[in-house]
This record gives sequence, C-alpha cells and structure tokens, in this order.
Amino acid sequence: MRRLPIYFLTDVSESMIGEPIEFVQDGMGTIIKELRTDPYALETVWISVIAFAGQPKTIAPLQEVISFYPPKFPVGSGTSLCNGLGHLMYELRKNLVKTTSEQKGDWKPIVFLFTDGVPTDSPSDLQAVISEWKQNWQRSANLVVVSFGKNTNTTILGELTENVLFFDNADANAYKQFFKWVTASIKTSSLSVENNSSGFELARFDDIVTKIDLSKESRKPVIDDNFVVLAAKCQNTKQPYLIKYRKNVFEDNYGELGLNYRLVGAYKVDNTYFEMSDENATDMKISTDKLEGAPACPCCGNQYGFAYDETCGKIHCIGNEKISTCPWCGNKAQYGFGGGGFDVNRTRG
Repeated sequence: MRRLPIYFLTDVSESMIGEPIEFVQDGMGTIIKELRTDPYALETVWISVIAFAGQPKTIAPLQEVISFYPPKFPVGSGTSLCNGLGHLMYELRKNLVKTTSEQKGDWKPIVFLFTDGVPTDSPSDLQAVISEWKQNWQRSANLVVVSFGKNTNTTILGELTENVLFFDNADANAYKQFFKWVTASIKTSSLSVENNSSGFELARFDDIVTKIDLSKESRKPVIDDNFVVLAAKCQNTKQPYLIKYRKNVFEDNYGELGLNYRLVGAYKVDNTYFEMSDENATDMKISTDKLEGAPACPCCGNQYGFAYDETCGKIHCIGNEKISTCPWCGNKAQYGFGGGGFDVNRTRG
C-alpha cells in the first residue's frame, strides 16, 4: 500500500510556552483520534512530528496512524527556520520510498509548518536553506505554512510556498477549530490519493484559517516583540523555568501611549530546553522597568521567582534563607530589594 506521509514541523520557541504549547499538544491528540475513525486515512496516512527552536528534533518518527501516539512537545530558545527545514529535508531523504520500475513509491508528502515568530537565523543562512528547498523539494513535497498570530515574516515564508495561511490563535476554542481544519485537510487528501487524484486538497478556509496575501511585503523585527521571555533556574531543584510577559499598550494620565509587558506566568521546563536552544548567546536585554509583575518559582514554590545575580547576570528563585546560592554559577550572596530598573537578558523568544 502506498503511503501518504504527513510531516508536522512545529515551532517550539519560548513564546509558545504556556497555553499555546498545551493547545498544540491537545490538537495533535484530536487529529490522531479523528484519523483513526477514517478508513481512507487508516489505509494511507503516516505521520511524523519534528519540533524546532534554536535546534531541531524528531519527536515522533514517521509511522502509520494506528500506531501513532502524540508526543510531548519540548520548548527551546530561538526560532531557527534553517535548522528546522534542514532537519525536515534530512528526514524526507531518509524516509521516503521512491517509485522504481519494480514498485510504486510514496505519494507526495504533505508538510504542515507551524510558526508563531520570526526566524533568528542570519539572512545568508536563510537564503541558503530556502534555495535548497526550492531546488530539491518544492516540486516533490506539498508545504503548507501556518502563521500562529501576526508576528511572522510572511515575505520569507512566501519564498517557500504559495500556501501561507494565517491562524488567529485567540483562545482555546480557536485552536480546537484550527485542528479540526487540519484534520479535514488530511482526510480530503487521503481520499484524493485513494481516488488516484492529486493527493493534496486543503479543506475550505473559514474565519479561523485564512490565506495570506503574499503580494504585501512583511518586514518583522529579529525578535518577537509581542512577548518577553526570561530564562531562570530553581535554587533548590536546579531545574530551569521560563518567565513569560505579554506586550501591553496603555494610555497614561496625560493621554500618552506607553508600552510595558505584563506577567503571563512562570513555567517549568526540563533540560531538553537547553538541547533545543540556539547555541549562540544573545545580548538582547530589557529593563525591569518595562516588566510588570514577578512570579513565584514554579519548581519549588519559593515566593520570589525573579532574583537577579549580578555575577553571572542570570535569574533564579530565592526563599527566606539569609544566604542564597545561584544555581547557574554557584555564587553565594545575600539578596535584598532595591529601587529603580536594571537590564536583564531576554531570550530569543
């Protein structure tokens, strides 16, 4: 039986931490549950999931629907489209069965690329990987790019495919509707190959998913300014966690517009975070004057999850102990509260 390979290339950069990554996790479960009830999908569809942040990782190798179990999504620092696409092309070369004189190979694979930010790669690296995709895969794979929110660079994405879509990721219900649309698109494609048709048919668009007009140029900053994400470690468990803030535009007492970032929450991550992160250190900073709110530690419950060590310039939690130990550098110090803002390192988001 000829296979219809479906690849999900999913951005797991830090701005996805919290509800977005949980919604994607649940959405993958919904897709699999629905496909298992479709006889055409059961006959043809095979699925793989690749996550990418600063680094890529295959978190679910290509396998048939009936044996597929949705993986747990990691989170990493950075949004390296180069590494993500490069790893995807490696997986395609390794896994696809080609047509020969003795057998029919796989149907043309379908790739869903989900991203909510802008690439953190250099322009030269981006052009190199885009050229490689165009030369080797643009005609032999169907790529659908979905922008989660409005902060992606659609000009870059439009060089990869004409199928660049916008998903208004407003709330949990929107995510449910979106993954229903993805499931419907896979079902129609599997039915198409059964009928010896093209094998690639997206479901009808609705208010949740719309096609982006690629004739309009999109220039975005090299960092997602909708969020500020800070990396921290628990003093007691030595486990990493992320502190997430969302952009807030407000009007002050004089009618002038101001900008700050409000706390969304703090989230535990495991050491996979470092495996998935960009190896290059970032010197991007933000003043604490721009940050509203501070969390408790999500790992041990310490009341103060935002203590700053001037020795290494990193963030950790503290409790009621007189002397605290930085879990990053081992520095021991007594912490206090001071007035005025100071700069802290922000992640690539």
